[in-house]
Parts: sequence; structure tokens; C-alpha cells
Amino acid sequence: MPLPDSPEILAILLDVEGTTTPIDFVFKTLFPFAGARAEGFLRRRSNDAEIKQLIAELRSTWSGAAASGAPVWIESTPEEKLASTAAYVRWLIARDSKITPLKALQGKIWEEGFRSGELKGEVYPDVSPALTRWRDQGRRIAIFSSGSVLAQKLLFANSAVGDLSPFLEAYFDTTTGPKREPSSYQRIGAALGLPAQRLLFVSDAEAELDAARTIHLHTAHSLRPGITPLSKPSHPAIRTFDELFP
Repeated sequence: MPLPDSPEILAILLDVEGTTTPIDFVFKTLFPFAGARAEGFLRRRSNDAEIKQLIAELRSTWSGAAASGAPVWIESTPEEKLASTAAYVRWLIARDSKITPLKALQGKIWEEGFRSGELKGEVYPDVSPALTRWRDQGRRIAIFSSGSVLAQKLLFANSAVGDLSPFLEAYFDTTTGPKREPSSYQRIGAALGLPAQRLLFVSDAEAELDAARTIHLHTAHSLRPGITPLSKPSHPAIRTFDELFP
């Protein structure tokens, strides 16, 4: 399938994992970092109102997860509650759960890593040149990821190739809505003040692209290394951002 005509696209909405950033960085660096530090972080910050709220939100999701094998949750003492929360967080991370309180907590743990220099955001080599090119063409650029807005900002502001945040106008996460729901893309279009036909969404996930296409966004399937081609070519494929508006 052909890519959309260049003049029609005023803004580019980018997924992160498998689109701007290698999947291995997420699964082999970010997830283990959060899992290993979750309990210590919760103990240090357990009195913060925001962390208390996240713990409560995680607890509210646990009942539904218990039937799927989630670890037991014991909170007869504060110590047991913190240990149970951390164990549940690690269980969710291992399953790549997309629930909002987990993503918010991960973002806060990663924040410490980025601030200390332990973490550097990884992006594909073509990302920085593409962001520069699209900005010079007058296109607006935004991010839509299941990772929290905080995590997105940290990754791009602290990337291994420098601060990429000046290129990015807006960030959207699951507080906007699920990535597989068309209504989420309606909200993003409204937030950007653009009709769907002026937006291009790039992702490695077919269900997300289908949802965006439902409300008439243009789409492109990110075929980075390790991504499986679609069985039906319902979305134009790109292997590098060099193919987008060169």
C-alpha cells in the first residue's frame, strides 16, 4: 500500500516500542530496572500521597488478576502491604501489563534512573534525523505510548543521542484511552486541533493501526528488526523513518 501524500499530513503521531525505540531496550533494560527497584522505591516513598494513591489503584486491579495467577496480596501490616504491592508489580511487569497505575509507577522508578544517569533512552539511528527533517518541513510531532507521559518525556529528553524533546509537541498515554480504541485517536486529534485526515500514526501493532484507521487517520506499519510483517497488507509498511517524507 502507498504512503499518504506528503502535503496532506500536518502531524505525525509515533508509537515508542518497536517504532522509535528497540523492543529489547524496553524488555531487557527498562522492565528489569523497574522490577528490581520496585520494592525499594515503594518503601522510600510509601508516605507520599501520590504513591499511596498508586498503591490503592494497583490493589483495586488485583482482584481481577488473582484468578489469572497473580501473587497473593496480604496487607495485615504495612510491611506486608508493601511486599505484596512489589510482588504484584513484578508480576504485572513480567506480563507487559498496560494498566495505568503500573505505567505511572514504572515512570517514577525510571525517573530516578534517568536523573542519576543509570538509564539513557535508546532510539533507532534514523529517529533524530527524521525528527529534524519533519520539523523543518513544518510537521508537528507527538507521541502515543502505553508508557506514561513521564516515561516518554524522560526517554526522549535523556536519549543516548541527546535531548530530543524540543522536536515533540505533545505526549499521550493510556490516560487518553487504550491504544486499541478508536476514541483514543479522536481525543488526540481534538487535543492537537487537527482532523483525523491530517494525522499519520506509526506503530508496530496492527490492532492499534486498525483503531486509528477506523476514524480515518493515515497509518504506517513500523517493520523494525524483529517485527513480523502483517498477514494482510492493510497498512503501508516502513522499515525506517527515512521512507517517511524524505
